Amino acid sequence: MIKQCLAICLCLVAVASVSGQTRSKSAAKATVVKQPAEVAAAYEVCREFQRVFGEDLDFDRAFEQTFTKNPARRRAIARAEINVSDVDLARIDDATLIGIYKDETQLFWLLLMLIDPDGPVGESELSPPEIDNVYDRFRVRPKTAQELREYAAELKQDVIAVRAHLNQLSAKHVSVAERIQQMKKGLSDLKLPDTYVVKPLTSYRNSNVLGANEKYYQIGNYEVVRENGEMKIIGIRFFTTLF
Repeated sequence: MIKQCLAICLCLVAVASVSGQTRSKSAAKATVVKQPAEVAAAYEVCREFQRVFGEDLDFDRAFEQTFTKNPARRRAIARAEINVSDVDLARIDDATLIGIYKDETQLFWLLLMLIDPDGPVGESELSPPEIDNVYDRFRVRPKTAQELREYAAELKQDVIAVRAHLNQLSAKHVSVAERIQQMKKGLSDLKLPDTYVVKPLTSYRNSNVLGANEKYYQIGNYEVVRENGEMKIIGIRFFTTLF
């Protein structure tokens, strides 16, 4: 089940990574330009996210080191990215809501590692019933504040269970270990453009995160703002919906 449902997600991630590199390759012979210091800093925070996340695929740690520190923005990001439209989120505290966003994103990346369509590992071993059950829980979305709190607690246990399962598989099967390494390696190629100047944008897609006239940078799949003199990530436009 997981293989069928997530295969398209893996393709979309791959396409996103390739599309972000196309412009610089096609313009390789153009005049070299220098980016403003703010753009260089925006790229650096995105590379830092990739470096930290690529070490052990720990989204929480990468989030805490590179994402916005503004509590209102963090909550707005979580509200926009998780699918709980039936719940009155005014009754949910920031820690629970942001935790759900981080844990759902974490679980997405871990489940991606269980896709091995051409490898020697059978689907029943990659995705035994207890792992399929993790995916099934996403199909019944919480409808009340209490259900959402219970879901948040279950989600943390699911992350632990899937990571443990993945670690066991990678220790046993070279193909799984190689897939993990390929994913980590794929997160490391984000180069500062030298053929065009990166310009700030406005009218951010989530008006609760940024006002209409507030500036941000689109850095590959990342969205970055200046916050208290530092560049911070406010979004990653990967396909992360599991349901």
